[in-house]
Amino acid sequence: MLNVPSQSFPAPRSQQRVASGGRSKVPLKQGRSLMDWIRLTKSGKDLTGLKGRLIEVTEEELKKHNKKDDCWICIRGFVYNVSPYMEYHPGGEDELMRAAGSDGTELFDQVHRWVNYESMLKECLVGRMAIKPAVLKDYREEEKKVLNGMLPKSQVTDTRAKEGPSYPSYDWFQTNSLVTIAIYTKQKGINLDSIIVDHQDDSFRAETIIKDCLYLIHIGLSHEVQEDFSVRVVESVGKIEIVLKKKENTSWDFLGHPLENHNSLIPRKDTGLYYRKCQLISKENVTHDTRLFCLMLPPSTHLQVPIGQHVYLKLPIAGTEIVKPYTPVSGSLLSEFKEPVLPNNKYIYFLIKIYHTGLFTPELDRLQIGDFVSVSSPEGNFKISKFQELEDLFLLAAGTGFTPMVKILNYALTDIPSLRKVKLIFFNKTEDDIIWRSQLEKLAFKDKRLDVEFVLSAPISEWNGKQGHISPALLSEFLKRNLDKSKVLVCICGPVPFTEQGVRLLQDLNFSKNEIHSFTA
Repeated sequence: MLNVPSQSFPAPRSQQRVASGGRSKVPLKQGRSLMDWIRLTKSGKDLTGLKGRLIEVTEEELKKHNKKDDCWICIRGFVYNVSPYMEYHPGGEDELMRAAGSDGTELFDQVHRWVNYESMLKECLVGRMAIKPAVLKDYREEEKKVLNGMLPKSQVTDTRAKEGPSYPSYDWFQTNSLVTIAIYTKQKGINLDSIIVDHQDDSFRAETIIKDCLYLIHIGLSHEVQEDFSVRVVESVGKIEIVLKKKENTSWDFLGHPLENHNSLIPRKDTGLYYRKCQLISKENVTHDTRLFCLMLPPSTHLQVPIGQHVYLKLPIAGTEIVKPYTPVSGSLLSEFKEPVLPNNKYIYFLIKIYHTGLFTPELDRLQIGDFVSVSSPEGNFKISKFQELEDLFLLAAGTGFTPMVKILNYALTDIPSLRKVKLIFFNKTEDDIIWRSQLEKLAFKDKRLDVEFVLSAPISEWNGKQGHISPALLSEFLKRNLDKSKVLVCICGPVPFTEQGVRLLQDLNFSKNEIHSFTA
């Protein structure tokens, strides 16, 4: 029997595109929108041409289907007839045809790995690629070794990341009331942002981010544990300890049994997104069309989103799950605004603009306090090491492109002793569109290293500040180093045209590629 992927939907027209330099979009014909595609997939029309049958597809058979009106593509072992989707694809028909009649997994990952193609193309599923039957091994005798220490080398070979870090390991020990799982990453610089833990019922999952890889511990626990647990990290040796509380004070003979991909080291680009349900705790207006959402993590989850990284929010809409990427922010820019009853490690905040003609954000805005939203594990390529010995920090933000700058501002002003100056140039259409204007002005007054300049493209006549769009003159006026050789970082985020133009202008002003980091909204 074929294992059909679960249903979830991508966000082809995402407000916050994740990959800088991502695919180009093409104009779609009338009646070829996201909702039009959803309607077609639910119409009952045969989109595969196989009348509901699922088949095994050989490489030879796949190669035959390489034309626009007969186009099959393989993604992660599943084969889809994408011909019906051609006119609905925001990247255009030519982009899909690059993978026609072949395995398009690598191409797909280069462009938008986060997209949940399983649901978008669910009704186009032809079947699975035919594979040679694998020789089954009996791991019963090895189970105790697996769960009490390192995986035997014979099993490690296939999951070892090529040219990756030294292979990590884990062990466990217990007291009468506690079980401690110790992960030995063999890497310095591991912190609480590096480990994500989820456990539900008897399933325990711990993801450790080690450079560009993910080390996964995935176990079905042999006994029940309480929801709350603790995580501690010894950064000097790269050791992580996860302390679980037993429900019953009895001795465990073994930790549990291995689940999918247990004790494996996988390149992050090859891992799927893992979601957990978070509860909406509060929602408040920030501007006329932007809200601050506060979501609470489950008590059985440890997740801290690193600075400059994003997560994906997932909601069921019209019977289909829609996914959008967003960058978490701090609860505020000023400590006196923060509520001490909301500890940072259990709550995630998002500044989200509501597009009333859109599909996702109106549904998000209709959520009631107590409703749930699925939140993915973090992704992103921003490295906090960019801040080392930093002297000048320039931030260019347009609209909700301000969101990555929130945590960067908080971190820069509190944790970078070498920092001399921070300049934020915040582009908006009108004064009413400026997010957290009052907080930014108070923060600049409080910390003299911070300069904030608001630039409006459609101000009222009474506006006394800067107006216009991003330009060489504007940037050359504000982006001046303290010293000729001072270490500088420029972060830029906004709509794609803003970001692309900004990067070009920065390079024209002799900022090097290493001095520029672009987030694409």
